[in-house]
Amino acid sequence: MTPIEPTTTPSAPNRRVFLKSSAIAGGALLIPATLAGTASAAAVPQFAHGVASGDPLPDGVLLWTRVTPTPESTPGSGAGPTVEVRWEVATDAGFASVVSSGAVTTGPDRDHTIKVAAAGLAPATAYYFRFTLDGVRSGTGRTRTAPAVNADVSKLRLGLVSCSNWQAGYFSAYRHLAARSDLDGVLHVGDYLYEYQAGGYGARGVTIRPHVPANEMLTLSDYRRRHAQYKTDPDLQALHAAQPWFITWDDHEYANDTWSGGAENHQPGEGDWSARKAAARQAYFEWMPVRQGAGGEIYRRFRWGRLAELSLLDLRSYRSKQTTPSSGDPGDPNRTITGDPQMAWLKSGLSGTDAKWKLVGNSVMITPISLGTVESKFLESLGSLLGLPIGSVAANADAWDGYTADRQELLGHLRDNRVKNTVFLTGDIHSSWGAEVPIDRSSYWWNGNSVATEFVTTSVTSDNIDDLLKVAPRTLSVAAEAALHVGNLHVRYVELDSHGYSVVDVNPQRVQTDWYYVADRLSPTSTASHAKSLATADGTQKVKTVSGPVA
Repeated sequence: MTPIEPTTTPSAPNRRVFLKSSAIAGGALLIPATLAGTASAAAVPQFAHGVASGDPLPDGVLLWTRVTPTPESTPGSGAGPTVEVRWEVATDAGFASVVSSGAVTTGPDRDHTIKVAAAGLAPATAYYFRFTLDGVRSGTGRTRTAPAVNADVSKLRLGLVSCSNWQAGYFSAYRHLAARSDLDGVLHVGDYLYEYQAGGYGARGVTIRPHVPANEMLTLSDYRRRHAQYKTDPDLQALHAAQPWFITWDDHEYANDTWSGGAENHQPGEGDWSARKAAARQAYFEWMPVRQGAGGEIYRRFRWGRLAELSLLDLRSYRSKQTTPSSGDPGDPNRTITGDPQMAWLKSGLSGTDAKWKLVGNSVMITPISLGTVESKFLESLGSLLGLPIGSVAANADAWDGYTADRQELLGHLRDNRVKNTVFLTGDIHSSWGAEVPIDRSSYWWNGNSVATEFVTTSVTSDNIDDLLKVAPRTLSVAAEAALHVGNLHVRYVELDSHGYSVVDVNPQRVQTDWYYVADRLSPTSTASHAKSLATADGTQKVKTVSGPVA
């Protein structure tokens, strides 16, 4: 494997994000800024959580920051004044050509966060943005708009990440993505943050950096403070400042194994679930550069010219409770993972678009998986990652395997309408997978037919199989991977141990995914190495190994 170091080539300064250190509140905080002018030390307390952008459209993009106008205006405090913050968008990093600007007020009612829908921008264009409060400027962010709806586009390249647990290590994966000059954006498919108490979920049971607040997130103040903590991470700030993000949630933005009426990690004595859910949602929409639908929905769709359309799913808000060996049939048609309105929206979008590639931002795995041939010593650890109750090895109960009627409906729709080039981009299970997606696993043994493909990125930091077993990586897990291949012929790649990120490259001929693994999640300066590349060619619904990563 070839080591990948953060690039610092001076030939592309408009793409690069630099980090400037400054002390704040007794700790070191790194603020992202561009070469064209870093934030002054005086700006650090007021813009301590960086800048971000997301949900790019052909004529606009969301811009985000958070201000701390006074010492008492700390995240989650509910205190502090209402203030007016100015924002600017320019075509150059020096802001000589400002093309859009304005002012917005914020205060304790929205935790002093700011989210601006900058409009009237040109398609397929790079922009720079910043905020100003009382004459003090934030760091500078770089973003870009999507191409025009009917534009002929030759490329889309996205970073793909999931499962970034603060307590389990450092976000070096974000640093490596922020250093790349070739991305059009970042796709985060869930578990952006974790709800557990300090020490509740670390690295092999060891807490590397404790959560704030120290308790499990339950209240609006808790969720706000945890979002704020994550956004002090220098590598996360750098990646937010470098690229627009496409983001959806999974369960830990609420609580582990969330379903519409509760969660595995919502216990008696922790209050009303609906109040906790409302608090989690409010903090999320305050702190994340994502658009919220008129009905409060987060599932939404983005187009990249005629090349690709990306559908981002919400697989937590509407789902039925997960099954156990004694509590229901995964194939019960009354059970759902999407809810009826979202399923109708997804099916109509996949069969109705004229885009070449149909990408699906999918928080939990859709590929059917059997664990029947895996040795028993691995089952409990695999079950922990896959959401399986101990003793059940037939299905990934927290993913689409636990909702097979919905999966059959969706995949049957692709088959019946001859929809080609659907690619699911997934996270959640702290491991790497590349698979052909059949209507059902048993039929694939006989005919090899598949109706889609799926690429699953590993965790940024969250525990993988070797961590759960507390063994050296690439030792015992190798046997489990071999057993998974035997029982699942449609799985073309599985790696259960490593942490890192993926890069997804789309062109008219194929979609390729490259996996990169960090050397040590416990090191804030970890290197990363390319490990595997797979591609699906236009019209095939098949996955093949390719020789190396995209240039």
